Amino acid sequence: MSPATNTRHSERGSAAIKFLIILVGIVLLANAGYNYIPVAYQGASFRQEMDTAVVKGLAASGSMKPLEVVKAHVSKAAADNDVPNDALIEIVPMGNHIQAHVTYQKKVNMLPFGLYKYDYDFDYVAAPQGYLTKE
Repeated sequence: MSPATNTRHSERGSAAIKFLIILVGIVLLANAGYNYIPVAYQGASFRQEMDTAVVKGLAASGSMKPLEVVKAHVSKAAADNDVPNDALIEIVPMGNHIQAHVTYQKKVNMLPFGLYKYDYDFDYVAAPQGYLTKE
C-alpha cells in the first residue's frame, strides 16, 4: 500500500451516504409537489372561472338575471375544481356589475404519513376590470 491511501480512512463510504441523503430529499420534494401542484392548479383554474363568471354577468341580457348567471357559473366551477363544501361564497351586486368573493382553506400533505400539512388558503375577489366597467 502506498502512504497516500492509508491516510484517507475517514473518506471511505461517504459517497453512498451522500447519495442516500440526496435521494431521500428528492423523494420528499417529489411527494410535496405531487400533493401541492394539483391543489394550486385547481385554485388558479377556479380564479379564472370566477373572472369569467362576472364577465358573463355583465353580458347577461333579456330575461336572464345577471346575479343568477354568476351564481350558477361559480357553483359549477366550485364543483369542477374540488372547492370544499364549507367555502364562503359571496356574490353581490356592486353598482352596475357583480362581484364574486370566495374564501376557503385546504390541508395539503407535504410530507408522507401526514407529518406536515400545509394550509392552502384561497381568498379571491373577482370583479370586472378595465373598459368593461366604464359606461
